[in-house]
Amino acid sequence: MAARRFELETELPVSANEAYSWHLRRGALERLTPPWERVRVLERQGDLSGGTVTLEVPIGPIRQRWVARHRDAVPGRRFVDEQIEGPFASWVHAHLFEPLGTGRCRYIDRIDYEMPFAAMGKLGAGVVRAKLERVFRYRHTTLRQDLAAHHRYEGRGPQTVLVTGATGLIAQSLIPFLTTGGHRVRRLVRRAEGPDDVVWDAAAGRLDGSALEGTDAVVHLAGEPIAADRWTPEKRRRILESRTAGTTLLADTLAGLACPPRVLISASAIGIYGDRGAEALTEDTHLRTGPGTFFVEQVGHAWEAGTAPAERAGIRVVRLRIGIVLTPAGGALAQMLPPFMAGVGGRLGNGRQYMSWIGIDDVVGAIHHAIMTDSVRGPVNATGPDPVTNAEFTKALGAVLGRPALFAVPATALRLLFGELADELLLSSLRVLPERLQASGYPFRFPTLVEALRHVLGR
Repeated sequence: MAARRFELETELPVSANEAYSWHLRRGALERLTPPWERVRVLERQGDLSGGTVTLEVPIGPIRQRWVARHRDAVPGRRFVDEQIEGPFASWVHAHLFEPLGTGRCRYIDRIDYEMPFAAMGKLGAGVVRAKLERVFRYRHTTLRQDLAAHHRYEGRGPQTVLVTGATGLIAQSLIPFLTTGGHRVRRLVRRAEGPDDVVWDAAAGRLDGSALEGTDAVVHLAGEPIAADRWTPEKRRRILESRTAGTTLLADTLAGLACPPRVLISASAIGIYGDRGAEALTEDTHLRTGPGTFFVEQVGHAWEAGTAPAERAGIRVVRLRIGIVLTPAGGALAQMLPPFMAGVGGRLGNGRQYMSWIGIDDVVGAIHHAIMTDSVRGPVNATGPDPVTNAEFTKALGAVLGRPALFAVPATALRLLFGELADELLLSSLRVLPERLQASGYPFRFPTLVEALRHVLGR
């Protein structure tokens, strides 16, 4: 069968040497893997000059091993990945870096491949070509934006960043973003898996402070998932304790260090504002307290209060109030996709409630910006600058997917299915604006909902 070629190029805002070095670092493959692809890295050996990487990739309904060998590396100019086991009859992927003058280069992905079965014919070749276009346009956009983000703060130098909640949705994107930028990431985990892991037990109050010395920044993302199950009394207890106990233990420990980190970025949530209709909510908006407040408001207050010991010790504290994170890898969007793809998606309740969303890469970008920007402190809304109503959201999602969004789930049905969770998370209205992020100079990668959806869904 004749070999086919796919090629895509883009201009990058860094030198060829810098772009090549980015690919050498741990996490490069994870950053370049689209969130809609369920690819697992099984094993790595060696480096770009002659190592191998073994993946598990989805091929239709099955999963298959894909082993690629790195070869023909010329530092700052090229390296090649060749399939030695996998779904194609042959696959040779050249990564090319061409200097374009000071601080710029052209990056080219050039793939020569042969289809696995002659019987696949033109139809199968067309499907593969379309998938390559979709995947590699995502990769080029992510690479260009990541390099620009790291270049923006290069004067700060490499940082040592401690991350909690390392297996969670946000951390799975944040950690490879940081490591490919040349930063050292240490994980605070229950069971150590590598030399940079630090063990803690928040429930038991165990954390060895000496292991945290020398850390520049701490990003605290740990907490019981809030929307995975109905809120039984036991679920409520776990939600609250996982946030308050862990945050207080961490903040107390950091406050007692001889050389504490410069900044603690502690996750919070926009649920702290409650149900506020069409009111524009900024970090200066008065928070409700006392009887009648939602459970998520009470959790938010207690969660943020846990950072107080670090703040009193002079550590710069950022309480990041995160909105609805858009990624098909998990969370709200992942739950919406099956009904929308089946053509039965639509609004929740009357659809007039505001949804304050943010793309996963802008959550990562906001955290990075907060680490590197000394003026960012206190409550910070991590939401996109263009909140929309639920009806507008569902219309946009249907349009991006090319599916109708005509159905509606009545509020009474949502309450029967989810109990209190329905009123507090699905039907409440939060029109949250990222005033402090924008005032501090953070440039959103995807400022509109349609841009964010098109990127994370590869559409």
